[in-house]
Amino acid sequence: MQENYTQKPTFSTPFPLSTPVLFLTFNRPETTQQVFSEIRQAQPPRLYVAADGPRSENSSEVMSCELVRSVATNVDWDCEVKTLFRDQNLGCRLAVSQAIDWFFDQEPEGIILEDDCLPDQSFFWFCQELLERYRDDTRIMHIGGTNFQFGMARTNHSYYFSRYAHVWGWASWRRAWKFYDVEMKNWKDAQTSGLLESLSSDRYFLRYWRQQFELTMMNKIDTWDHQWTFTCWSQNALSVVPETNLVSNIGFGEIGTNTKQNSQVASLPVQEINFPLRHNSKMIRSIEADTYTEIGQYFKSFWLRVLHKIIRFLKLNKKFH
Repeated sequence: MQENYTQKPTFSTPFPLSTPVLFLTFNRPETTQQVFSEIRQAQPPRLYVAADGPRSENSSEVMSCELVRSVATNVDWDCEVKTLFRDQNLGCRLAVSQAIDWFFDQEPEGIILEDDCLPDQSFFWFCQELLERYRDDTRIMHIGGTNFQFGMARTNHSYYFSRYAHVWGWASWRRAWKFYDVEMKNWKDAQTSGLLESLSSDRYFLRYWRQQFELTMMNKIDTWDHQWTFTCWSQNALSVVPETNLVSNIGFGEIGTNTKQNSQVASLPVQEINFPLRHNSKMIRSIEADTYTEIGQYFKSFWLRVLHKIIRFLKLNKKFH
């Protein structure tokens, strides 16, 4: 499944890419190839490839997992490659969290992409510039690549600040990840002390996240990202969200682990972000953007979801006419 890479990126790189990339893979050669092609164009100096092992009940995965590993390590540029290949399947919760542990054990900061998160080339440089800018600012723990505002501008700058750490293409630092606990042992204390109530008085917010965190702590949801959300909130941290969508999740479908259902955020188009970036010196969360995300994606009532879809339709219709 090797390719002859001759295409040059159309994105005009503002400075060399020096940031390492962690590539999280499993059993999907087709999406892995697409994402790897973008990594190859960006040409990071160090590439970490982590691959979960095949599930014992699915013998056909042995071949697909081997093919994925071949695709993800088909490096033909000056790059140091390190691998973490599992012989047995750990599942999403442990395979991803342990891979990120492994990555930050060796790197103080970096970019993280899963095998179904297809980035625009400008995503890599967006992350790199902001990793440097906020390297020592503990108020920021997460730099995201996705934007779920469907073309609605939230700021005159290149990004806004959010409470949500979207993980479909992101970057962070060892200093932030050190607080992560996949078992969420501090959840009970945080619940008693009113962590969620300190964030919002919205009953839908409280009900949704109490349930999600409870199920995650009891290992009834095979995931790692709810724990990261809890980590960021428990540290009273903010996330960066780009003003344009820089990463598209192309993994929705039957083969997806947590993305089997059709979704309005599946395969969203990406748009290059302009450089130089326009920074905002006022580090204030965009309540408007977060509320819109909450209504559309998380926990609001049926009729508010309907209203969200109507607003989205009207905005997109106005944008393209």
